[in-house]
Amino acid sequence: MKHATFFTVLSLILVLGANAQSKKKQDQAAIKGMCGCYEVGFNFAETFQYSEDEDYVPSKAKHSKALEWVQLVEDDKDKIVMQYLLVVGKPDAPRVIKHWRQDWLFENTDLYTYNADNHWTYKSLPKADVKGQWTQKVYQVDDSPRYEGSATWIHADGQSYWENAAEAPLPRREYTKRSDYNLTLRNNRHVVNAEGWVHDQDNKKIIRKAGTTDVVLAEEKGFNTYKKVADSRCKAAQDWWKEYSADWAKVRTKWDNVFAQKQDLKLNKKVDGMPLYAHLFSEDFDNSEENIAKTIDAFILK
Repeated sequence: MKHATFFTVLSLILVLGANAQSKKKQDQAAIKGMCGCYEVGFNFAETFQYSEDEDYVPSKAKHSKALEWVQLVEDDKDKIVMQYLLVVGKPDAPRVIKHWRQDWLFENTDLYTYNADNHWTYKSLPKADVKGQWTQKVYQVDDSPRYEGSATWIHADGQSYWENAAEAPLPRREYTKRSDYNLTLRNNRHVVNAEGWVHDQDNKKIIRKAGTTDVVLAEEKGFNTYKKVADSRCKAAQDWWKEYSADWAKVRTKWDNVFAQKQDLKLNKKVDGMPLYAHLFSEDFDNSEENIAKTIDAFILK
């Protein structure tokens, strides 16, 4: 009976281990399923307003479309990196714009949470809290941090989804027009299906001031659809990435060195009158490792 019990327990351990590996492979397939060429629809609308100002003006609803290439940059057993590249202009004369980036890390314990006003707080998570989970790390167009969160991928009924709430800076469509709030609480839901995937959002626009309770100014619905199309439609983006990927690898490496310090991070919005992306995107920018590091360091407040 003792031997039977031992082999029963051993069999159970082996089965559980195999199931965990199978689940992880499902997770990886869902994440990489977001790569490729997509017709994208961006849709946002302010749904509820809580301002006591009778002259409050809500953001206008936004509906726009784009063609986007999602490039698989890194594919490791515990890390998947994907770069988004917009393809704009006429089909016979396309122009490529480097867009956002997302990294997915398995059972990651290092998190940078946004705390308003260009400040990120480093947090070390207990291993037990992230068991079986994937952290989504989202970066701005210049590969500086944006928002991060950890959650479990769910696979059911022919689709896969991941959902998490994360504090984030204002989106680009807002921060150039709004200054009455300084933080977005993003409830992000990624749903991967046979046609492509959907980025479903229920966001809160928050006023955060030190020493006071957060105030929710308004709520917003976001619904971005990614419909898979032939990869050949995004050839311009593929060619662009082949030409410039080495330069952006240097930028990622510099930021990785910054994050490896595991310290709170506060960034300047502008240096020499320009935001970081304007420096890095400049045609005459020196893309040497030394100059990239020097430029990024100039934005980091000590």
